[in-house]
Amino acid sequence: MERHRALFEKAKDACRERFCWSPFPETPAQYPDHEKADALGRAAFERHCGRLFQMSDDAGGGKQAGIASEEVSPYTQKPLGTSYVHPQIDTVFTDAKQAVRSWSQATPRERIGVLLEVVDRIYREHLFEIAHAVMHTAGQSYNMAYAGSGVNALDRAIEALVYADQATSSIATSATWERKFGKTTISLQKTYRLIPRGVAVCFTCATFATWNAWPSMMASLATGNAVIVKPHPTAVLPMAISVRVFRQVLQQFGFDPNLVGMVLDSTTEPVGKILVKHPDTSIVDFTGSVKFGQWVEANAHPAICFTETAGCNTVVLESADDLEAAIRSLATTLCMFSAQMCTSPQNIYIPAAGVKTPQGMVSFDNVAERLAAAVDAIGAEPKKASMILAAIQSPATLAQMKQLREEVGDQGTVLLEPRSYAHPEYPGARTSTPMMLKVKAGAGDWYRGERFGPISFVIECRDASDALSNASSDVARHGGLTAFLYSSDEAFIARAESAYARAGAQLTINLTGPMPLNFAAAYSDYHVTGLNAAGNASLTDLSFVASRFRITQSRRPSTV
Repeated sequence: MERHRALFEKAKDACRERFCWSPFPETPAQYPDHEKADALGRAAFERHCGRLFQMSDDAGGGKQAGIASEEVSPYTQKPLGTSYVHPQIDTVFTDAKQAVRSWSQATPRERIGVLLEVVDRIYREHLFEIAHAVMHTAGQSYNMAYAGSGVNALDRAIEALVYADQATSSIATSATWERKFGKTTISLQKTYRLIPRGVAVCFTCATFATWNAWPSMMASLATGNAVIVKPHPTAVLPMAISVRVFRQVLQQFGFDPNLVGMVLDSTTEPVGKILVKHPDTSIVDFTGSVKFGQWVEANAHPAICFTETAGCNTVVLESADDLEAAIRSLATTLCMFSAQMCTSPQNIYIPAAGVKTPQGMVSFDNVAERLAAAVDAIGAEPKKASMILAAIQSPATLAQMKQLREEVGDQGTVLLEPRSYAHPEYPGARTSTPMMLKVKAGAGDWYRGERFGPISFVIECRDASDALSNASSDVARHGGLTAFLYSSDEAFIARAESAYARAGAQLTINLTGPMPLNFAAAYSDYHVTGLNAAGNASLTDLSFVASRFRITQSRRPSTV
């Protein structure tokens, strides 16, 4: 704890005051001795391919039986060939429960110190290894894998530790209590203990495994619980590396490494429901599909659950002082990682009369066509496309786009046809430029559900009020994490702020420039509100941590 105290104190300041801060360099090129670190990380990733993943240094070489993963690189479209030891579920729970006993005896500060060492170890020794693993499982670009799944995810992990410290340090460990009952003064000495709930199961998603997993793991571990990670079967390696680091650091500091374990499954034989309903599951952290997330929320009891699923993130384009700048920012954000992020905009609501600008009204069709052209221009340049669009994680995304194209009929118009582009470094990459459809507000069956991937809808509404009403009510009923507004009318902006606050979506207003509209800054931006169907928890606030432990007490007559 002393080694990491200065960093932790700065993180606490940032969480309290919400200013911009990170202890990590924001781009790979700024990382100390970047070329060497990247080469070592790439080599470490390549060593994992085609062999059994060793969860510990003394795992017995290749003598253990392993189960082949379903991991296929979106960049080469070839299997990674990594296999993993698959322990029995009951064994992992038994080991985790046993490990909690000594871990829960450590003070919260001692636990946080060990977990800060995990953060430091990942950053110094495994960051680029994990980044390459993310690239070849999720399909993220190199820069995004470093930033979004690397240093920004580590920031979120530290953020969770800050709130764990806040939650645990607010509870007194002892107190002397006195009160008169009649003529007699009763004096009691009270002792308070923080008791972890037990074992947390952490489900991770295919496209952004670490970003949600690391803070969830930290929140559970810092409050004394064990964690069992259940990675998506197509993106195991980033989490396997992470689990290994957690276990190594725990063991180094004298704790049972089985405090952190991993359970695998397959798409044909899932074990998610078994894990959620396991009698030893006390906490569930879930990131993934709406369908299974809703099942978790309905069935996790008596475990508590923290979910982040998905939603239809909305844009209302009412007016703009600089329409071209707004279109450029929207186009870039629609393309970012081929919209395979939970914060990507999908539904763009525009008044039928068009968008007001200082130069006059710009028609609905003109705005739609200009937006499509701006998106198309990004996909037309392979080098730019490879950095922004990256690769498509799952073949199911391409199949969905094809099906939409075949079924569109008279429900709408295809503004932008998707097509593959030639990746400059990986000729075999699974790629696609975005698909855009133009529809009427009445065609809600098309856009009121998440269409995961580079698919968006430009929706014609009666007027600005109808656009805002449709957008905010769709969020409230069907879920939405983020929302975006362009308007030069302060009264309309105020209405939108109130409407989206009631709907439970985080709103960004009139943002243009190089920052992606959906960038979520650790220590400052709250990710998800928990107020609509897009999830019941928020990364990261006090409530994300505080209920992972409970308080017991004992009291006896004071001897003082």
